[in-house]
Amino acid sequence: MSGTVVDALTWWVRTVPDHPAIDFDGDVVTYTELDGWSEGLAARLRDDGVAAGDRVGIVGANSLEWCVAAVAAWKVGAVVCGFNQRFLAAELGALVALCEPTIVLADDSHLPLLEEVAAGGAVVAAHSLQGVVTPLRGGVHGPVPAHDELPDDPTAIVFTSGTTGTPKGVVFTHRTIAGIMHEWSLGEPVAPNDLRVLLVLPMFTAAGALWGLARSLVQGGTMYLQPRFDPARALEVLQEARITTFTGPPILFEQISLVPGFEEARLPHLTTAWVGGARVPVPLLEKWRPCGVALRQIYGQTEIGGTGTAMSAEGALEHPDACGWGGPFTRLRVVDADDRDCAPGEVGEILMRGPGMFPGYWRNEEATKKALRGGWLHTGDLGTVDEEGLLTYVDRMGEMINSGGLKISPAELETVLQQAPGVTEVAVIPVPDDKFGETPAAVVHAEGELDPAALVAFCNDRLADYKVPRYVIPHEGPLPRMASGKIAKRDLRGVYADAPQRFPKVR
Repeated sequence: MSGTVVDALTWWVRTVPDHPAIDFDGDVVTYTELDGWSEGLAARLRDDGVAAGDRVGIVGANSLEWCVAAVAAWKVGAVVCGFNQRFLAAELGALVALCEPTIVLADDSHLPLLEEVAAGGAVVAAHSLQGVVTPLRGGVHGPVPAHDELPDDPTAIVFTSGTTGTPKGVVFTHRTIAGIMHEWSLGEPVAPNDLRVLLVLPMFTAAGALWGLARSLVQGGTMYLQPRFDPARALEVLQEARITTFTGPPILFEQISLVPGFEEARLPHLTTAWVGGARVPVPLLEKWRPCGVALRQIYGQTEIGGTGTAMSAEGALEHPDACGWGGPFTRLRVVDADDRDCAPGEVGEILMRGPGMFPGYWRNEEATKKALRGGWLHTGDLGTVDEEGLLTYVDRMGEMINSGGLKISPAELETVLQQAPGVTEVAVIPVPDDKFGETPAAVVHAEGELDPAALVAFCNDRLADYKVPRYVIPHEGPLPRMASGKIAKRDLRGVYADAPQRFPKVR
């Protein structure tokens, strides 16, 4: 399967010209308006020397201008590189040096950051999103000359979260994007022009650029883009816009469920409510069920297109931990250290293969060879499959805690701890132990005063003794999170590396 996002945009301009393409918190742009606006910017990019295959960087908060910049880059055959606007100059400079963008379009507030990046030695041709893109809205612009793109040409680079080190650039091609969206359309009961996606995560993530913008344009739907995540506003949009599709980490669904009036909300139109990035607590599933919503566990990585498998709505309550069987064209396996298939219930590495599988990391051949072996994506995640082939995620291979030779899954502990009274957020990390080498520590953001002994007692009733955290660390305020919504455990491991010297051991 081939074709580009721009091909789809052209089709919908011809067939549903006045259909909303993007609704930015009430500011609506139709398909015709988006096409004309992006044509104007595409011409400007051509004038500034951007050619097919060049990279166009974008730095900024969620906005219509961000989206128009991406579409314009695609129209000239360039590769969109969304950068995390929260990065410091050194972090951003490393990514700029890696992908070498011909031009970087940035919010006015981030132009000083790019000046700092340039002062550090990177070559940066920076322009203001507001200064360049905004004035082109509503103008009359001629079509940009067409160019011949091949299905396997790169069209976007999405940087990984960097949980284990420097972020890597995951390459997406026209073929992978088309394949991802085609497979999604086969599994979800949403007609093309009826697709209404709520996006509250940043545009520079796979959730934003691909599963938000590209999916909406390919399907001829509408992306309801929010400047940031506001739980009360998200609940309003879910109801008023009759959103069909909303995806994110559990924290998004949890915070929406705490909004006053949530219990009265009726959301049967939300047929695709996917939850990923961490295990979904059963109480959270039960909170959303009366609203007519089946929260469905998903599993995936940016390298497999963001989402490789999702549990069916029918099986979500019966198998709350399961992540499905794969997709119509996506296969999964769980293998041992020799890449042999594990027996049902045996923990091993999750392997995946499907239309969303990336061709490689940008300019990182060694990491590509490590990830793609034998025609499969080696995810570095641990899981199990049961007799029916249902996948259950266990944890990251590198995050398993080795306590005296016994392996402990932080995700399993977090699922239990999240159910303890008063616990708002929790992350389990390894800390040094004189006897066992490592032992679990629970970093907890709680409502009111935290009682470590009571929390450990709660775990003692539900977990084997070697799994029970022996350090309970009160964390003031919400736990740090990455742009994807996942808890930034690497940061917590650094902050609390000396936990045994700072906190008492609870037995």
